[in-house]
Amino acid sequence: MFDIRRYKNSNWKNDILSGLVVAVALVPEAIAFSFIVDVSPIVGLYTAFILGLITALIGGKPGMISGATGSVAVVLVGLTLEASALLQSKGLSGDDLAFGILGYITLSAILAGAIQIAFGVLKLGKFIRLVPQPAMYGFVNGLAIVIAKAQFKFFDNQGIEMYLLVAVTMLIMYLLPKYTKAVPSGLVAIVVLTIGVYFLHVNTITVGDLANLSEFKGKFPEFSIPQTLFSFEAIKMVLPYAVIVALVGLIESLLTLSVLDEMSGTRGSANKECIALGSGNVACGLFGGMPGCAMIGQSIINFTSGGLGRLSGVTAAIGLMVLVATFTDLLNIIPVAVLVGIMFMVSIGTFEWSSFSHLKYMPRTDAFVMVAVTIITIFEDLAIAVIAGVIISALAFAWKHARIYARTHTEDDGTKVYELDGPLFFGSATTFSDVFDVENDPQKVVIDFKNARVMDSSGVEAIDTITKKYEDTGKSLLLRHLSPDCKAILKKAGPHCSYEEDDPTYKVAYNY
Repeated sequence: MFDIRRYKNSNWKNDILSGLVVAVALVPEAIAFSFIVDVSPIVGLYTAFILGLITALIGGKPGMISGATGSVAVVLVGLTLEASALLQSKGLSGDDLAFGILGYITLSAILAGAIQIAFGVLKLGKFIRLVPQPAMYGFVNGLAIVIAKAQFKFFDNQGIEMYLLVAVTMLIMYLLPKYTKAVPSGLVAIVVLTIGVYFLHVNTITVGDLANLSEFKGKFPEFSIPQTLFSFEAIKMVLPYAVIVALVGLIESLLTLSVLDEMSGTRGSANKECIALGSGNVACGLFGGMPGCAMIGQSIINFTSGGLGRLSGVTAAIGLMVLVATFTDLLNIIPVAVLVGIMFMVSIGTFEWSSFSHLKYMPRTDAFVMVAVTIITIFEDLAIAVIAGVIISALAFAWKHARIYARTHTEDDGTKVYELDGPLFFGSATTFSDVFDVENDPQKVVIDFKNARVMDSSGVEAIDTITKKYEDTGKSLLLRHLSPDCKAILKKAGPHCSYEEDDPTYKVAYNY
């Protein structure tokens, strides 16, 4: 939680200045994502303000920036089309149609936010640890490419001026930090090039050309409960989209948190971020915004500009709202080329270039996961990419460990002892019986599980099966070092279990 009394004085200047850079960089992104969802630009700007402010105050990572994002906007496109078709069938058009669609969008924000809060309260944010490092590399690399690709549309029908301004912006951001870090290089680029373009009358696209923000001057978000919240039919239609929005938002936010953790060397709280994100999305729905999540591009702009504390996120959110409500004329004249150049530098900084050198040392499965997640992130979406990465890694792990080994020795009385080593689960259960030589074994056999672990019901069934084979040949079998939980669910093998003082106490995943 942001506490001004405990705030370090040394951070104030960097946090405020970096927050101002982010505030300006949020404008074209918020407008662009509003266009994707087919709602007014003010909806995306309100989202960036409300969600950014709440997550900055109570989020799990100081300095992380949240707002309207492309990954969430893409999910909402389907909802917009479905809502539009439904409302048009009822005879709505024009402003009434737009207002009706917004009611479904705000409902999705409230429902998605409630799901995200539940994730945080139930402390499910910790499951982000299940995302393997190669999938993290793939996510970062894919997102860096997506950020860069998203800028290309601004070059349509533009002259050489656009390319020169982008190049100069990137040059300023590359060279200035080598001489001074007193002022964020992104802010310098915005101020200097905007002044230059304005007074030299350079012919290039500006923020005002994307959307004339002057019509929103003096307007602030207003509290309003969407009527769709009281409609069962509306909730039924929106809920599937809200679930996807909630999951996409959580995955992108928690992965962004993990990336910033690695960059800063400090650890944030995933569960706090879930609650903050959910609270912010519910607030967006009640104040005319759409759902969103953490923005890795703006978060890295903030981090690299020196914004390490909560004040940077608060400044970005409040600065954005002040700009939109007061200084819209100034925002309108900012060249889009400058913002594109900043985002290109963010893309370059986001890309995990060291992953190329890691490729030759990685196991093949890890390398495949990294490349697959990168490609899926680019051509599909983040949620599918990360889930695919986790599944591929899990299957690779299961395949690698799908073998159980045994050492054998014969005791003085002629008893043959199998000392097992490895996990016994669905992957290794099929080859479990290959370890034993039932026909040629002596009359007395001991299977020792001291260095093995029974993981699931497939392992339990495998033990019962091998026990029956020894029973059918009339041989004596003793099973040692199984957990009480495992012994309790064995059918055939149960009576053959010995009870040792050092029996393990693990639980078996079993359908009781």
